[in-house]
Amino acid sequence: MNFILDENSVTPAYLQLYRHLVDDIVSDVYPYGSKLPSKRTIAGDTGLSVITVEHAVSLLCDEGYIESRQRSGYFVIYRRDDFPGSGEAHIPAPVHREVQSAAPRDPSLLIPYSVAARTMRRVILDYNERILVKSPNHGCDELRSEICAYLARSRGIHVDPSQIIIGSGAEYLYGLIVQLLGTDAVYGIEDPSYEKIERVYALMGAKIERLKMGADGIESKALSGSKAGILHVTPFHSYPSGITAGISKKHEYLRWAERRGAILIEDNYDSELTVSTKPEEPLFSMAKGGNVIYINTFSKTVAPSIRIGYMILPKEMLPTFDAKLGFYSCTVPMFDQYVLAELIRSGDFERHINRVRRMKRKQMS
Repeated sequence: MNFILDENSVTPAYLQLYRHLVDDIVSDVYPYGSKLPSKRTIAGDTGLSVITVEHAVSLLCDEGYIESRQRSGYFVIYRRDDFPGSGEAHIPAPVHREVQSAAPRDPSLLIPYSVAARTMRRVILDYNERILVKSPNHGCDELRSEICAYLARSRGIHVDPSQIIIGSGAEYLYGLIVQLLGTDAVYGIEDPSYEKIERVYALMGAKIERLKMGADGIESKALSGSKAGILHVTPFHSYPSGITAGISKKHEYLRWAERRGAILIEDNYDSELTVSTKPEEPLFSMAKGGNVIYINTFSKTVAPSIRIGYMILPKEMLPTFDAKLGFYSCTVPMFDQYVLAELIRSGDFERHINRVRRMKRKQMS
């Protein structure tokens, strides 16, 4: 194997090897049904450890490029015919290419391409002309219902599909929230926080107050002295600090909001990929009143190209939302909504989430 691995690259060696092997598989260097060299052979040819090779090979199995056959080795199960279109196979970007817009994502965190492709084909065949129609303004019933069922299973959040608003990513939903809640109140945000939160709010004309982060969330002194009437928090794994709010801090947020008659915006981006065996309890399900708006997206758990986010509104806010913003068309195509609904309905989404969690726990052990 004439693979050149960059020892100075920020990309781990097993991912470099994985990408080389994918290139060879989709280019028919190893055609359908062929056997890959043994792990020891690959290790000897590349100078990598057998453990590193095992990581790359396991990823190829998870992604559906190869399969393990007992006492026989690894065989290619990727077929060009499985991916109809232009007649050319899907070939990943070469390893040496730089991604200009963002840091490259670890492909092991993305839903397997074979699963996504199979689901897309099924949607095209089963939904027919329905993929061509205009989406209902708040999102299609199929996706909103599947999200409700998933949240009830995984997060203990029990809501009606009418409370879910579908949009093309978190930034779009931030803009809707400002239009819903108005710009009279001060918006409190974590400091530091994801930069687009502040940029969107500022662009919409909202007054912003940065609240300093402590070891487990916004510092109590900063919170109590704040002038904010709306508080945007990321309780799970805040970016870029990596801080996760504990249960005491979550109760502090809720008490603060209740005393002030304030609104909490719970941004739970990335929460599904926790390594904890105990699901994080959301503020939304902990709140006694209707003062928490919940936001999440699928770009981190499925793929960055899946620009689908959703927010859950308390029932008390639905009449105001419909009166102010109900005329907005949904920004996500029906095809994308149906594909995501099928991924959730079939169990493929949750199997993917569980696989990533197991992988992360193994890396930490």
